[in-house]
Amino acid sequence: MHKYNISKSNSFYAIGLSYKKADAEIRGHFSLDDTAKLALINQAKNNGVESLLVTSTCNRTEIYGFAQHPYQLIQLLCDNTKGTVDEFQKVAYIYKNNEAIAHMFRVGSGLDSQILGDFEIISQLKASARISKKHGLLNHFTERLLNAVIQASKRIKNETEISSGATSVSFASVQYIFNTVQDISNKNILLFGTGKIGRNTCENLVKHTKNEHITLINRTKTKAERVAGKFNLIVKDYANLQEEINNSDILIVATGAQRPTIDKHLIQSKKPLLILDLSIPKNVDSNVEALENVSLVHLDHLSQITDQTLEERKKHIPLAEAIIEEVKAEFNGWLETRKFAPTIKALKDKLMDFASNELETQRKKTADFNEAQAELISNNIIQKITNHFAHHLKDDAVSTDESLELIKKVFQLETKSHV
Repeated sequence: MHKYNISKSNSFYAIGLSYKKADAEIRGHFSLDDTAKLALINQAKNNGVESLLVTSTCNRTEIYGFAQHPYQLIQLLCDNTKGTVDEFQKVAYIYKNNEAIAHMFRVGSGLDSQILGDFEIISQLKASARISKKHGLLNHFTERLLNAVIQASKRIKNETEISSGATSVSFASVQYIFNTVQDISNKNILLFGTGKIGRNTCENLVKHTKNEHITLINRTKTKAERVAGKFNLIVKDYANLQEEINNSDILIVATGAQRPTIDKHLIQSKKPLLILDLSIPKNVDSNVEALENVSLVHLDHLSQITDQTLEERKKHIPLAEAIIEEVKAEFNGWLETRKFAPTIKALKDKLMDFASNELETQRKKTADFNEAQAELISNNIIQKITNHFAHHLKDDAVSTDESLELIKKVFQLETKSHV
């Protein structure tokens, strides 16, 4: 990006992995909790990285940032997760400069989501930007790009119906329960964890069933009580987890742990138990499948549930893509102006020097010299001249690079790059 005066020598990269090639287990290896994100950001800062965005959701883990080589960003990811470079290379993607920009637009606009039209990722990107800015790792380019992505996301949400209808992992969870479990209103349901998907699933269960036997457990009881208060649910202590599991017909796990929180040793009951694991990494040990009475369904399976709503959403992809191209063109226009901004600045400084010297000469020559009036006139002329050059450089019909070199030569300019 150095030709745009964004970075002196680095390129802009998007590196990561998603549901498209990495299964839940592999995504779990590269999952970043808040502590790991902060450690990654601090390591990046200590290694001289100039701008960085880090996102980690149930569907993807990504880093957007400037580097001389993408390996710098890959190493940051592997140093702060359980994942290895070899593992990453098998399932990952690496985008550079324009491709990285295009990728962020698709991700932020819900076109790359596991469920088409899911805009949850945009809030993750915003949160990531806030953290990066707080730690001095958000340059003008990345901030401007993110704002353009947010603009495209808002327009797509408002101007298309790509997110219409009730389709999400949490809704798919409820759909699966309806399709699998009979007499659902009389079943005992336990929600373990207060992760976002779990909370949304809980809300959907309350909306779509008349079940009065929904219990919520969280390691931090006050969090559980806040969620339960909204929906009038029962809250039990974490110490009662095993007892409540054995009383349940359906167990929904939405904890944010980095290793399994549920295994077969917690399950003593012989009655049928449906377990939905809505966590990345997986929070239910696969050993529960050894129990004949247990059915285990993971987030990835639920994400594959498609219905008429998703088919309807697909019809709006062309319009969404057109909006992206429109906003991206505006961003690219701004990016082009960055190419000649230092030259225009240097030209303006040179003209100001000319004016200052001439004003000094006239001040000595003329007794009643009106300095304020002369300064106003000269500033206006300088602004008109620099605007004229800027408009010329924006003209698609001219070669910007050749014009820049000519301006530098004629006015003997020395320019400085701006990050």
